[in-house]
Amino acid sequence: MTTQSAENLPTWDLTHLYSAPDGEDLKADLQKGRAMAESFAATYQGKLAELDGKTFAQSLKDFEALEDVLGRIVSYAQLLYAGDNTDGKIAQFYQNMQEEITNLSSLILFYTLEINKLDDDVLEDLLKDEAAGAYRSWIMDVRVHRPYQLSDDMEKLLMEKSVSGKRAWNRLFDETMAGLRFPFQGEEVTNSEILDKMSSSDGAVRKEAAKSFGKVLGDNIRLFSLITNTLAKDKATEDQWRGLERPISARNLSNLVEDEVVDALITSVKESYGDLSHRYYALKAKWFGVDQMDYWDRNAPLPEDDDRQIPWSEAQETVLKAYGAFDGNMADIAKRFFEESWIDVPPRAGKDSGAFAHPVTPSAHPYVLLNYHGKTRDVMTLAHELGHGVHQVLAAKQGALMADTPLTLAETASVFGEMLTFRSMLDNETDEKRRRIMLAGKVEDMLNTVVRQVAFCDFERRVHDERKKGELTAERLGEIWMEVQSESLGSAFRFDEEYQHYWAYIPHFIHTPFYVYAYAFGDCLVNSLYDVFQNGHEGFQQKYLDMLSAGGTKRHKELLAPFGLDASDPDFWKRGLKVISGFIDELENVL
Repeated sequence: MTTQSAENLPTWDLTHLYSAPDGEDLKADLQKGRAMAESFAATYQGKLAELDGKTFAQSLKDFEALEDVLGRIVSYAQLLYAGDNTDGKIAQFYQNMQEEITNLSSLILFYTLEINKLDDDVLEDLLKDEAAGAYRSWIMDVRVHRPYQLSDDMEKLLMEKSVSGKRAWNRLFDETMAGLRFPFQGEEVTNSEILDKMSSSDGAVRKEAAKSFGKVLGDNIRLFSLITNTLAKDKATEDQWRGLERPISARNLSNLVEDEVVDALITSVKESYGDLSHRYYALKAKWFGVDQMDYWDRNAPLPEDDDRQIPWSEAQETVLKAYGAFDGNMADIAKRFFEESWIDVPPRAGKDSGAFAHPVTPSAHPYVLLNYHGKTRDVMTLAHELGHGVHQVLAAKQGALMADTPLTLAETASVFGEMLTFRSMLDNETDEKRRRIMLAGKVEDMLNTVVRQVAFCDFERRVHDERKKGELTAERLGEIWMEVQSESLGSAFRFDEEYQHYWAYIPHFIHTPFYVYAYAFGDCLVNSLYDVFQNGHEGFQQKYLDMLSAGGTKRHKELLAPFGLDASDPDFWKRGLKVISGFIDELENVL
């Protein structure tokens, strides 16, 4: 991107939340939140079992209102920090807000703990009240953790120590990654910039970027290994106290998905490595005229790709047009992100290198962060994050307690938005060469979403399992990474020595262990959903919007039932994987 085009890219307006980190409106909300938390504790702590249905309903409303206030404050701090991890004052503000919100959350932690202590028959009596019954789904989700709940004092200690424990290690990782600079052609470039160069059409550029990225990660690998080992040990200790036997189980619980469903997904994907990634990358090697590609060619444009820079205005129009063709309401919601400054697009030093959609709270609105470099993949990323954003807007009516969805379902709207955009672009492309390039690009994106993320999950599983026996050296972490990558990507690649350090930059390993399988879950789910849509399922659009609007009020079985789908059926995953396999078949046929 040129400097001029970067200057024209939109940035978000966080004054929708608060005027400034030292603004009077923020101070007022902090004071309000503190008063609400103290009043809530004084009114309800130790008394839930004695409440009648009407008073219990009021406690739920009070708790939800408090969560909204606290959520707005901490979201503001998180968004400011995401915009610039390297500003000392912002980092200090972010830490102070985390500590303040943790302290207030600690005051009201008793509430969910006491809900879990209620006998089933007592709870059912309380939920007979209509206002209380409206929160049933949230309460049932809370009670999923009931068998693994510790004493009140232990739960409070874990929450309060998180600020100086795992959250501090998260912050160390973020600030270290944001501060790294990578030598490239006589300049020092950021994480986002060097990763973008690794998908350049120029092989020499890809190689130099890949080597530089791996070397700088290697220069810092002892620190990244320490962070990883510490967080894995911290998780193992907590899991042991809670009685969770498998490292992945805590994530499955919070995702409200059964272990066996996740196991079926992972097994199905791993069994499909040969038919998917191995087959496609062997095909790509042929296009490059080689038997084996270097690892930096994995995301390389095809040799005949013109690597056209896509203007931001075109990217915006492309996504909105695709959304509008599916449903006008979806496009109208997506437009608000552009028209009302809910999106931050230009790459810049200190900014988070990836992309996300932050729901903030239902009383406010979501924000989207991108790093737009003008590639086709960036258009897909825009479609992905706007999908999240539309989902979050639609689900906001469920309130602060029930708007959020589990990670597995949170990826549904984002991946569906990508698919809509891709199909729209493909259908409007008349040049056969461009269509082939687009199809190959979509396959690569799907492999990155399904195969690569399951391989990431496999890496985490092996690291966490081995960590129980003692600390892993940086060399051992690299060995596991290389084994998992070779298994998932196949024999079409050569991996040089520095590639062993590439595990170190994946933020999900640090922030949200075992998050990664949610991408594969979402992609396969959407492939199955889209298959239903293409087959002319009656009323699909409205059913789809109803599904998004449900937020966290329904489980995956309830949400998928109107479409005749069931994620607990092994054929469900095979159906989703067949979509990717079919695209590869199509590419083989045009060789």
